[in-house]
Amino acid sequence: MTDNQMLYTVEDHVATITFNRPEQQNTISGSMLKRFSDLLLQADADADVRAIIITGSGKFFCAGLDLRGSDITDNLSSERSTPTTLDLKNTPPTVLHNLDTPTIAALNGSAAGYGMDLALGCDIRIMADTAKLAAAFTARGVVPESGGTWILPRLIGWSRASEIIFTGKTLSAAESEDMGLVSHVVNNNEVGERASMLAKEIAGRAPLAVQASKRMMRMGMNETFNDHVHHVFLQLLPLFQSKDFAEGMASFMEKREAEFKGR
Repeated sequence: MTDNQMLYTVEDHVATITFNRPEQQNTISGSMLKRFSDLLLQADADADVRAIIITGSGKFFCAGLDLRGSDITDNLSSERSTPTTLDLKNTPPTVLHNLDTPTIAALNGSAAGYGMDLALGCDIRIMADTAKLAAAFTARGVVPESGGTWILPRLIGWSRASEIIFTGKTLSAAESEDMGLVSHVVNNNEVGERASMLAKEIAGRAPLAVQASKRMMRMGMNETFNDHVHHVFLQLLPLFQSKDFAEGMASFMEKREAEFKGR
């Protein structure tokens, strides 16, 4: 059952999505792809959710797509005509990129191929010191099909991204941290705790402002500076009218912790 292969919980304003196929190294079957997209959209639409953690059970984060699953291989070997257009708007990498809710990849173990792309698609990555990132695409005769060719050069520059992608390189946790691919490397039994602490810290801030900040950062990657500051100003106007803005100012003046409601 797909429901058992993708676990979903919400606690303290934090949604956690867990790949739960430890015997298969948390590889993603075709039936899991829609479920994953649905869970991401469910969390993003839930006003009670202010941060999303994505992680895996067992020793792996996600070892990529399960090409042994008939629901994927059947499509690859199908004799049906190939469409000239693709509808990718509801696939996990596209959904993940367009979420306004902050996302944290808790890399409890190694991420390879599709799993690496998904981790890179999150806003923040926390990695176990024993985990690895494996860009095994060209070694399998494919390209990073899930956003890696767009994300990786933006994270670490063209030259380093080229070396990793062209050679299908596997990166250790230390190498990943040195390149800036992950924010923190911790002991493998501390990944969940560190991710939870960070998610709760984010959840303690004004959610409308956090979501708007993420939206502006995403837009800014493809805008001129002048266009961007104009859009930021327009984003500020409704925030000035929010109850959370009033609470933020009041808590500052009264020297107390703010209690944000997302309104």
